[in-house]
Amino acid sequence: MNEQTGHLTPRSDVYSFGVVLLELLTGRRVVEDERPGFSEETLVDWARPFLSDSRRILRIVDSRLGGQYSKKGAQAAATLALQCLNTDPKNRPTMVNVLAALEALNSSNSFPRTPKSGTENHTTKHSSHPQKSVTNNHTL
Repeated sequence: MNEQTGHLTPRSDVYSFGVVLLELLTGRRVVEDERPGFSEETLVDWARPFLSDSRRILRIVDSRLGGQYSKKGAQAAATLALQCLNTDPKNRPTMVNVLAALEALNSSNSFPRTPKSGTENHTTKHSSHPQKSVTNNHTL
């Protein structure tokens, strides 16, 4: 949100995406207020010191992932989140740049590729079912 006008901007959308990316990386909510005696510290405030140090990033990755992720990929995603969360909107990437970074991350070998079971036979599995026509005469 633009501090002067109070309006949402494309750069505030980028910040919001950075928050969502941080939630995905850490498995935490934006505000963890359900713990007794815990001060309301936002996820961004809690994570920022970890995000700025590539060696410490891995400490905040969601433990439920069980280590089944690329360290390099997690570091790249955390770096992107940190860029999106820049306090100065002018220094945040554009959403086009965010998308390019995500596509580069996805196409790199940063994430382990697990074969999708059963996808080879997916079309043949359902070929025995009769096709149904819908009202606009397209078949499913």
